[in-house]
Amino acid sequence: MRKLDRLNGTKIVLGVSGSIAAYKSVSLGRELLRRGAEIRVAMTPAGAKFVSPMTFGAALSAQVVVDQFDIPANYSANHISWARWADIILVAPATANIMAKVASGIADDFLTTTILATNAPVAFVPAMNAAMLKNPATQRNMRALEELGYYVMPPDSGELACGETGAGRFPDEAKIIAFAESLLVEKNLLSGKKILITAGPTRESIDPVRFLSNASSGKMGFALADAAHRMGAEVILVHGPVDLPAPYGVSSIAATTAAEMRDAALKSEKNCDAVIMAAAVADFAPTQTARGKIKKGEKIPAIELVKTPDILAELGKKKGKKILVGFALETENLVQNARKKLAEKKLDMIIANRVSPMTGFGTDTNEAVIISKNGKQRKIPLTTKRVLAREILIEMAKIF
Repeated sequence: MRKLDRLNGTKIVLGVSGSIAAYKSVSLGRELLRRGAEIRVAMTPAGAKFVSPMTFGAALSAQVVVDQFDIPANYSANHISWARWADIILVAPATANIMAKVASGIADDFLTTTILATNAPVAFVPAMNAAMLKNPATQRNMRALEELGYYVMPPDSGELACGETGAGRFPDEAKIIAFAESLLVEKNLLSGKKILITAGPTRESIDPVRFLSNASSGKMGFALADAAHRMGAEVILVHGPVDLPAPYGVSSIAATTAAEMRDAALKSEKNCDAVIMAAAVADFAPTQTARGKIKKGEKIPAIELVKTPDILAELGKKKGKKILVGFALETENLVQNARKKLAEKKLDMIIANRVSPMTGFGTDTNEAVIISKNGKQRKIPLTTKRVLAREILIEMAKIF
C-alpha cells in the first residue's frame, strides 16, 4: 500500500451523516487508509440508515460507533477519548441537519458530542440537494461554522442523486483528501511565530459627537488573527472601534485614534516575527477638536486637517528581519498602485483589493491580488474573508 507523508500516521475520525452520498464515504475511507491514516467512524443514526455500520467496519477494519449510549468493550472508546484521539474530524458527507446542529452547539448523538469535545480541526463536506444548500438557513449555518473556527469545503456542482442538477454534489475523494491535508499542514504552519495584526478603522474627533473615519468593519483583520492563531502563532491584535468579538486565544488591544494605534503597534511589534497592517487608518485628523458640539447654523464651519501618523511607513523603516505585510484598497489601477505602495513602505508583501458591493469595507467576502516583493503575484477570486485570510497567511509562511 502506498503512503503519503502528510497522512501517514494521521488519526482521522470519519463522520458520516444521513445523505445518500454516505456510500461514497466507504471508498473515501479506504483511500485514507491507503495513504497511511488511521480511521475511526462516527455515524449518525440517519447515516446508518443509508449504509450499515457493518459495511464500514468490514471495509475499513475500523471501530464504528452510532449510538452514544452503547458501552464498548474498551470503554476508552467514548466520545471524549475519540475527541482527544483525533488529529482531524472529517464529516463527509455533511447534511444540512448536522451542520445546523453543530452551528447551534447541539450535541445529541455520538458524532456531535465528539465534535463539541475536540480541539482538532473539524471539516464539513456538504452533500445535499441544491435548493437545500442555497436555503438561507443553510448558508447562515455554514457561515456560522466558519465563524466558530470549523472548516466547510465547497461542494461540487453537477448531477445530484435526486435527478436535479446544481451545487451540492459530494466532491471527488481526491479533492476531499487534498482539503484535509491542507488543514493538517496549516495546523502548525506558524507554530513558534509571534505576529502583530492591526484591524478596523480609526476615529479622529471633530467634536464630542462627530469624527472622521471610514467604513472598515475590521472583519479582514479579525479573520487574519483567528486564522494565524489556528495555525499555531501567538497573535497580538490591535484594533480600532469595531463590533466584533476578539478571536479565541488572541491578545487584543483597543485603540481609537491613529496616534493610539501607532503607539500600541510600536510597543507590541518589538518581539514579533511579522506584522500585518490590515487596519484602515484615517489619513487625516482635525488640527483642533471642539470642546462642545458644533451647532448647525447658517455658516458652515471650516475644519483644518493634518496628516495622521503613517504607521506602515514607520514600521517599514525599522522592520529589520521582520516580515511586513500591508493592504492596498483601491478604486483604480489596482496592481500598479499596490506595487508602488509595496516599494515605498518597504513591504515584503501587499494585498491589493478593490472597493465594490461584494469586496472591501464591511463585506463578508473579498477578492484580492497578493503581491510579493520578489515580483510574484497571485490572484484570489471572490471568496469569504476567512478563506482569503488563510491564503494570505500561507503565502506569508513561504517567506518564513
